[in-house]
Amino acid sequence: MVCNEHVPALDEDLKKTLGPATAKVLAEQLGLHTALDLLHHYPRRYAERGELTSLDGLVDQLDEHVTVVAQVADARVHTFNGGRGKRLEVTITDGSGRLQLVFFGAGVHKPHKELLPGRRAMFAGKVSLFNRKLQLAHPAYEPLGADAGESDAAAAFAGKLIPIYPACKQLESWKIAKAVDAVLPRAGEAVDPLPPALREGRGLVPLHEALLKVHRPGTKADIEDARQRLKWDEAFVLQTALARRRHADSQLPAVPRRPAPGGLLDTFDSKLPFTLTEGQQTVSREIFDDLATEHPMHRLLQGEVGSGKTLVALRAMLAVVDSGGQAAMLAPTEVLAQQHHRSITEMMGELAEGGMLGGSEQGTKVVLLTGSMGAAARRQALLDLVTGEAGVVIGTHALIEDKVQFHDLGLVVVDEQHRFGVEQRDALRSKGKQPPHLLVMTATPIPRTVAMTVFGDLETSVLDQLPAGRSPIATHVVPAKDKPHFLTRAWERVREEVEAGHQAYVVCPRIGDDVDQADQRKKKPSPEDESEKRPPLAVLEIAEQLARGPLAGLSVEVLHGRMDPADKDDAMRRFAAGEVQVLVATTVIEVGVNVPNSTVMVIMDADRFGVSQLHQLRGRVGRGSAPGLCLLVSEMHEASPARARLAAVAATLDGFELSRIDLEQRREGDVLGQAQSGVRSSLRMLAVIEDEEVIAQAREEATRVVAADPELEGLPGLRGALEALLDAEREQYLEKG
Repeated sequence: MVCNEHVPALDEDLKKTLGPATAKVLAEQLGLHTALDLLHHYPRRYAERGELTSLDGLVDQLDEHVTVVAQVADARVHTFNGGRGKRLEVTITDGSGRLQLVFFGAGVHKPHKELLPGRRAMFAGKVSLFNRKLQLAHPAYEPLGADAGESDAAAAFAGKLIPIYPACKQLESWKIAKAVDAVLPRAGEAVDPLPPALREGRGLVPLHEALLKVHRPGTKADIEDARQRLKWDEAFVLQTALARRRHADSQLPAVPRRPAPGGLLDTFDSKLPFTLTEGQQTVSREIFDDLATEHPMHRLLQGEVGSGKTLVALRAMLAVVDSGGQAAMLAPTEVLAQQHHRSITEMMGELAEGGMLGGSEQGTKVVLLTGSMGAAARRQALLDLVTGEAGVVIGTHALIEDKVQFHDLGLVVVDEQHRFGVEQRDALRSKGKQPPHLLVMTATPIPRTVAMTVFGDLETSVLDQLPAGRSPIATHVVPAKDKPHFLTRAWERVREEVEAGHQAYVVCPRIGDDVDQADQRKKKPSPEDESEKRPPLAVLEIAEQLARGPLAGLSVEVLHGRMDPADKDDAMRRFAAGEVQVLVATTVIEVGVNVPNSTVMVIMDADRFGVSQLHQLRGRVGRGSAPGLCLLVSEMHEASPARARLAAVAATLDGFELSRIDLEQRREGDVLGQAQSGVRSSLRMLAVIEDEEVIAQAREEATRVVAADPELEGLPGLRGALEALLDAEREQYLEKG
């Protein structure tokens, strides 16, 4: 398809250049197979020989592999086992802190000769704790030559920047540096993906120069030049891939879907007991404009929890039914599919009973399709879909199965996109005679640049107003360990709310059954868990404790993902009907569960949830006219990062602000999750939050370039870079959307 003859030398296997042993470690441990891969394995940071790396930050890196540059302060050999055993203890310092290195047995001789007080070296090893002190056991080290007190040569040496590479146990940073030295002379053969006019217009250095400067900088300005340039490469190549996707989608045919005047949508609107918010009206207009075109809509609808996304989606679905088509809504769980089916049929009233006794003439059938349905109900639902009797279908993955056929699928609404694989979205889209329109909804607020990177093929609409009548939610942290009486008061508050006629959720991180406990034992505890020395609190245990203790006399029930689907639905239905006062659940209630009478939520071990997840959970209360209360219970101490996260959630109800905090505190790949399949691995230099400007500008440039030359025939370098980005897995991801 595209020039494959580019840079053959850089595409060669590293075995030829570095030998089989090193090449094997680079491939297996770091995923680096060719010289080009190695050139794009950038230093994580740079140590200056004259200024020492900080040792005081190592406490946060327990069990991590680190590289430090430091000076030997002291070295002593100790004997044990009656003189038969030897241990060398070396103390190193960098002015910020001290660290102990230990060597045993025959391994003490060489370091004892080389690591003399005053010597500087680079040390690499795993940080461990022994006798409450941080140490590196048997670290690898590389002496840094001249002693501090020697001639001018030492001053030049001291100013040199040492690249510290992301490394692994089998290959220390300096060995990776030597491997890079072997391929660096060929950096000039790398094909530049940036169009020359763009590069010159933005004052970016050529690619070969950027690669030399990032690996072997002479000055800090060199590093800055290189980073700026390499960030642009990543942003621009990725945005070009997405721009080509948008361009290809805009060429596909679709059936325009316009609501019929005086039809189903108008009748529905006339029965609404409230007026739409300004935001709902604006977003609906954007959607209706898209639906009326001859190319498929691809739109992402982001809305805060409770901003009325479901209503906006339902109006789009009714517009499509009006025009003679069908609309399908795909939900990630059975609980959520059932919830959507219930709330949509309630909102539509007699309009959801088309063709049935007492149903409206203008109505249509609204069917539910899930994996756990009985055979007869399933058969009827499938029949209603294939004949077109059902205009609206709501379901789980069961909608994607081969057996499911539509009469005329016009619109696919995907709820909570981040829980669906691309293949699933694609399989549902392929069920239309022509590509159906696509509306993707998420209640997880996504910062603008992340949306541009992950959902770059979709146009974005944002609903950020809450409908009138929604109440504010007060959020407080309950420090259970420092102030146990706060927790006692929390249960009293739950009782007060229930006595006032309201309902409560209690959320736990774990179920507490046998399967769950086996899973828990397999998990490697995080440092924060370690300090806890206990597994996360569990639904089954907490429900029992509450029913016997602080909430005795109230009706307390459980809900979790391993219950039988019918029992789950029954528990949810009885809670919604007000028959259950307190629901103790896992995060199965995180999305879409709507019980306006629930006013209080207690989240146990709240520090074990992410910021965005806490925000999602909290959105389940205060959905009616009474104010909501969310209590975040934690045993972590006040100074811990976990408590800082909880304080951030308590301080704001703005989901977009929280999603920024979330991204800054976690690895963004973690946040972007599976949404972008292989793409995260192509971002080495680009930080999605910090580099907002670069991403936005790259998107504009890429859109312009693709509009002028969709096949990129005049830009072979860019085509080559796209091919490298879109290997099989990612190609699939971008092809399918």
